[in-house]
Amino acid sequence: MTTAFDAKNPALFEAPVPPQEFGQDGGKFYHYYDTLADEIDDNMVAGLKEQLDGLLIFAGLFAGVNSAFLALTLPLMSPDPADDTNALLRDNNAILLNIMLGRNDSLPSTNALPSESFSPTGKIVTVNVLFSVSLTFALVSSFLAVLGRQWLVYYRKRTGGGPERQRWEQLKRFLGAERWRLEGVLDDVLPSLLQIGLIIFCISLTIYLNTLHPMLSNIVGAFMCAGLAILIVTAIFAIWDKFCPFQSPLSHLIRTSGLLIITIPRIMLRFLGWMGVTLHSCSNVGLGDHDTSQAWRHQPRDVHWLSEEAVKEWPDKYLMTPINLLFDYVKRKEEGDGTLQITAIRRAICTSDDARTQVHAVSNILSITDADLLVRLAVDEEFDARIAELCTSSYNRTLQLCGRDRTDLAAATSWLYRAAIAHIFLSTVDPDQSSTQKQMMRCTEGTFDKPSLFPSSDLTLNANPNMSIACLGFLVRFANRQTVKIPARRVALRSTIDGLVNPSWKCISMLTEVIMVQWGIHDGYRSEVYAAWIGKPSTVHRNLKSLLKRSNDPQCRDRDILREYLVDIFKLAGKAAADSGGDSSSRESMAAGFLRFSEGLVRDKKSPSDLINAGRKLRAELINAVRLDFENHDGSNGNYPSAETFNQLRQLFEELTARLKSPSFDPNSPSTQIREVLRGRSPYLVTVGGHPITASNEDDDELVYSFNPILRDLNAALTEKRRSHVFGLDTPRLMWGQSVDQLTAKFAGFKTAVESVSRAIKASTLTASHAYFLAHWCYHEE
Repeated sequence: MTTAFDAKNPALFEAPVPPQEFGQDGGKFYHYYDTLADEIDDNMVAGLKEQLDGLLIFAGLFAGVNSAFLALTLPLMSPDPADDTNALLRDNNAILLNIMLGRNDSLPSTNALPSESFSPTGKIVTVNVLFSVSLTFALVSSFLAVLGRQWLVYYRKRTGGGPERQRWEQLKRFLGAERWRLEGVLDDVLPSLLQIGLIIFCISLTIYLNTLHPMLSNIVGAFMCAGLAILIVTAIFAIWDKFCPFQSPLSHLIRTSGLLIITIPRIMLRFLGWMGVTLHSCSNVGLGDHDTSQAWRHQPRDVHWLSEEAVKEWPDKYLMTPINLLFDYVKRKEEGDGTLQITAIRRAICTSDDARTQVHAVSNILSITDADLLVRLAVDEEFDARIAELCTSSYNRTLQLCGRDRTDLAAATSWLYRAAIAHIFLSTVDPDQSSTQKQMMRCTEGTFDKPSLFPSSDLTLNANPNMSIACLGFLVRFANRQTVKIPARRVALRSTIDGLVNPSWKCISMLTEVIMVQWGIHDGYRSEVYAAWIGKPSTVHRNLKSLLKRSNDPQCRDRDILREYLVDIFKLAGKAAADSGGDSSSRESMAAGFLRFSEGLVRDKKSPSDLINAGRKLRAELINAVRLDFENHDGSNGNYPSAETFNQLRQLFEELTARLKSPSFDPNSPSTQIREVLRGRSPYLVTVGGHPITASNEDDDELVYSFNPILRDLNAALTEKRRSHVFGLDTPRLMWGQSVDQLTAKFAGFKTAVESVSRAIKASTLTASHAYFLAHWCYHEE
């Protein structure tokens, strides 16, 4: 029925790189989809046209037979003129007889004509009514058949505007045909009308034959009842067995009626339950215990109905809004681009047998980020079962199509299906409510013993970032860590890290979760994977601290490899911070979270030197990312930095301030105690000639130097906004102002702590040989 793979030319098959945007894969998906859509539409139109042609022929023959019987029975509805003629002749003969007998004095009275008292019998009326109704059904079905052919012509009518417009317009027509049940109307309703007319004709014919002779009607009626019994029995068979070949409009009607009988009570029960909850809620929100005269005083100022803003917006809010909603309800909205894309993917996956069409459709799933659209696929049982089947068989199927030596192509194809399923699974609001979870579990059965445990860099390079995220999520959630050799997976992970040219923050979050599972810190539970996919800075910060702690554990196996991975994560974070694309609020909050972790790592005396150097190199990129996003979210047009960003920065300065204040010491403390304080600040405390030397002043000074202008610009923007008379009416702006004030206070505390420690060291009783240390340690005020 659908396009099949060209086995004679296996070179045409390839594993596509997931595009950045839907359909931006060189037009390959659209090419295969257009071929599939044209084939589906042509098959439907050709089948319906063939059925309509047969219906028109049968309706014409049936109408002719019906008209012939009506020509016999309609005259029986009116009096026969011959009866009046015979009556008149009878009276005329009586008059002539009297005249011949010479009885002129007594003429017979004239009798009434038969036509004056004529009334058709009940059977005759019934027969003619039924014959007429039967003919009407035939004519209506013929008219609708002609009209149906016109509908099909419009359905396949091409319009201008280029191939893209024609593609989506044809898909809208397909959705419209499904929504209005075009195929059901032409397939079931029209034949049903003709069949009903045929049944009525048989009944009327039986009654008519009964008026001629009962024996004749009994014989014909028996055969007609047998035919009707066959129709009913075959309909029952078709209802009992979905794939029974005896399908008919009657079986479809009975099945639909049964579903309505089951559905209507459920809807009524849900409506009654909703009404009960609503009435109960209304009864608990009474105004009897409140002083309604003072209620307006508790209203927010921005919603006061007597304010100037409220008076201006009253016509639009209370008059035009209901009218617009009414028009929106009356006029149906067209499908959006996302709905059309999801529909195209579903048609390609569920309908096509072409491996190229399916794999290109799967690759385009990764370019869809709207969770509401992906939920439609997640809750579609037919789609879930189909994509699970294709994922399970994709590896062996590719080898059969392209040759046993193409293991790389087979592995890439298999990973495309895995990534698509993981992307749908992780993008749903509540994955546990989706049947995709069961399908994903099915897909993992017997698929991880294949040569490639991670997708090759050729597949992830320049691909949609969701490809790497989904592959990592699929592996960490559904791969059994006990059945796969850890070294092999780590080698494959190395190639994956090298292939992340433009990593996103979410990809880095998923990468940390993979490493957590590989080193046994996490077990790959759904909640852990879903939290990593959300990619909150707090989650990434917690995971990185756990990895750092494990890397400092002497009993940890392969902790050198783990440290290499941490360095790689820092490098990827630098790339993500320098990237100007993606969600800016997520970018700034993740940059702040990584900055908090890296600054703590730099000051941790247990941290290895390579991690400290990586953290220092990453600092400038992260601070610059925070600065740029603060500038882009200065309150204009209602854009404000995320609360998570302020939270991460506040915690950063709190932790650094606490580190500076503990342990505390007296200015007259001996040099050994000062040295212990410095050890707490920097892991690189050494002595030159018995005197402590440290570089941690450079870290603190760089933070103070970098954040001074950022906080200064934030406070300047806040001061300007506060001069506006509407500042207090804007709740987000108020929250932004409070966050800036709190962050400024935390930064001031950190700056004071740095200066305090520097002054304490400077005031300590040191020998002249400490001058070298003081020159590199003290914080210099501007």
